[in-house]
Amino acid sequence: MAQTAPRAADLPKLDADQPAATISGGHLVAKALKNEGIDVIFTLCGGHIIDIYDGCTDEGIKIIDVRHEQVAAHAADGYARVTGKPGCAVVTAGPGTTDAITGVANAFRAESPMLLIGGQGALNQHKMGSLQDLPHVEMMKPITKFASNVVTTERIADMMAMAFRESFNGAYGPSFLEIGRDILDAKIPLESAVIPRPGHYRASTKSIGDPNDIEKLADILVHAERPAVLFGQQVWTTRGTDAARAFARTLNIPAFMNGAGRGTLPPGDPHGFQLTRSYAFGKADVIVIVGTPFDFRMSYGKRLKAKTVVQIDMSYATVGKNRDISLGLVGDVGAILAAVTQAASGRLGNGASKRQPWIDELRAEEKKLYDARLPTILNDSIPIHPLRLAYELNEFMTENTVFIGDGGDVVTSAGGVVQPKSPGHWMDPGPLGTLGVGVPFAMASKLAQPEKEVLCLFGDGTFSLTGWDFQTMMRFNLPFIGVVGNNSFMNQIRAGQIMKYGKEKGDIGNYLGDVKYDLFAKMLDGYGEEVRDPRDIRPALQRARESGLPSLINVWIDENAFAPGTMNQTMYK
Repeated sequence: MAQTAPRAADLPKLDADQPAATISGGHLVAKALKNEGIDVIFTLCGGHIIDIYDGCTDEGIKIIDVRHEQVAAHAADGYARVTGKPGCAVVTAGPGTTDAITGVANAFRAESPMLLIGGQGALNQHKMGSLQDLPHVEMMKPITKFASNVVTTERIADMMAMAFRESFNGAYGPSFLEIGRDILDAKIPLESAVIPRPGHYRASTKSIGDPNDIEKLADILVHAERPAVLFGQQVWTTRGTDAARAFARTLNIPAFMNGAGRGTLPPGDPHGFQLTRSYAFGKADVIVIVGTPFDFRMSYGKRLKAKTVVQIDMSYATVGKNRDISLGLVGDVGAILAAVTQAASGRLGNGASKRQPWIDELRAEEKKLYDARLPTILNDSIPIHPLRLAYELNEFMTENTVFIGDGGDVVTSAGGVVQPKSPGHWMDPGPLGTLGVGVPFAMASKLAQPEKEVLCLFGDGTFSLTGWDFQTMMRFNLPFIGVVGNNSFMNQIRAGQIMKYGKEKGDIGNYLGDVKYDLFAKMLDGYGEEVRDPRDIRPALQRARESGLPSLINVWIDENAFAPGTMNQTMYK
C-alpha cells in the first residue's frame, strides 16, 4: 500500500520549553568526514582535538592512533592513494601540526588528496601565547592547495567541504584546516549548522579538454613510426588503467611506467617495457608523457629528443613547464586516453601493424639489457647483492601483493627489477623523496584493503624514522611483510660522497651501525628473522607470510654494491 505523508495533526507536539537539538563542533567535523565517505582517521591525541574523537565514535569512523604525527599524515596520504577517496589526519596544535608538515608536503608533491585538521587555542586567547599556539595556516599555505582557519562552529562542515573540493581541483593535493578548541567544543542549534548534503557539491572532473586537440593527437599517433608513451601516477589517480591499456594495445605503442603508474600493464605484456626507456626515448619520433611532470625524474624534459613531444596532465600549470611541447592536453588523463583511442582507431588502417618492427627492436634491446644483468641478479655471493634481494621479492609477489618501497639505494635497485602484477600495487613516496613512508603506507593499505598482502621494502636508515609504529600495526592487527635491506649505511648518500670526495670520506655522517631489526620485531611480539644467505630469502618470506603477523626480515646486503640509478645521479658529478 502506498504511504502518505503524515498530517501536521499526527506529528508529536513539542513543548515550547523543550531545548532545541544541539551539536558540537567536533561532531560536525565527524559528520562532514562521513559525508566524504571517510571511514578512518589517523591521529595522535591532544587536548585541542578530543571532541572530534567523540564525534567520530558516534559516526562509526575508525580512529587509528599512531606514535608520531608524521605517520598520521603519511597514512592519510597512503589511504587516499589506495582508495581514491580523500584521506584524513587529525593532530593537535603546535608541535602536533608541525610534526605533520613533512607528510603534508609529501602529499603535495605526490598529488595526493588528503585533509589535515590541526588544533588551535581558543579565539579569546588569540595572539596571547596560548598553549601550542603557532601560525599554522601561514606555514601550511605553500604546501597545500587550500589552507584556512575555521572561526565559527556553524561553518565547520561547510569549510571542510570547501577544503575537500579544493583537494580535487585540477591535479589533486592536500588541504589544511585549523580549528580552535573553543570552536570544536561549542554546541550550536543543529538547525543553524551548515552541513552540505553528501554528493551534492561536486562537479564532474572527467574532462577531455579541447576535442580538437584529441583529434590532433589521434592524427599524430596514426602517422607516427616510432611512438612511445610513459604512463605516470595520474593514470592510477584517475583510475584510468583500462583506458591506458586499450591505448597501448589498440595503437600498438610501447609503454613505460613510473611511480603509481607501475602495474598498468602486467609483467610480460607485449606492450610493456621496463629497462629500455632511455633507448626508446632516444630513437622515438613521438613521445607521449601522461601524468608525469618534467621534473628531476624526467631530467626536466631535456632528454626527450623526439621531434614531437605531447604532454597529458590533470594540471594546466604542469603542461609545458621546463620544456616546450608540441601539444598539451589538460583534463582527466584516463578520459583523454580513451577519447584518443576512439578517435584514432577508426583511421589506423595498417598504421598499428607497421610499428611492429619498432616493438620488436625494443623487445630485443630489453632482453639484451636483462641478460647482461642476470649474473648479478642470480649471484649467490655473501653479503647479498641488493639486485638479488629485489629479484627474490619480485618472484615472491603475487597478483594480490601491494609493494611499498621506502628507502634510497635499496629501493632504487628494486625499481628496475620489481614489477607489480596489478595496477595500484606499487607505492613509493613520490617526487619529494621522503623517507619513512613505509610503515604508514602499509598501515593505510592494510586498513583499506585487508584482503591484500602488503610487502614493504625498507632501507635500514628509512625504517628507523617511523619504525616505532610497527607497534601500531600490532595493536590493530594489521599483518604485513617487512623486509629491511640492511647494509648499515645511508648508502645512497654514501655512494655520492665516495664519488665526490673519495672513499676515505665516504662514511662520514651516514654510518648507522649493525642493527638487528628482526629482534625489534620480536620485541614487539611480531615475526622477525635474519637472513645472510640469498638462498634463504624466499623461505624466510614464506614463513613471514604464514605467520599472519607484522614482520621484519632483516636481510644483510652488500654495502659496496650500489644501484645503477644511484651511480648515475647528477648531483654528485
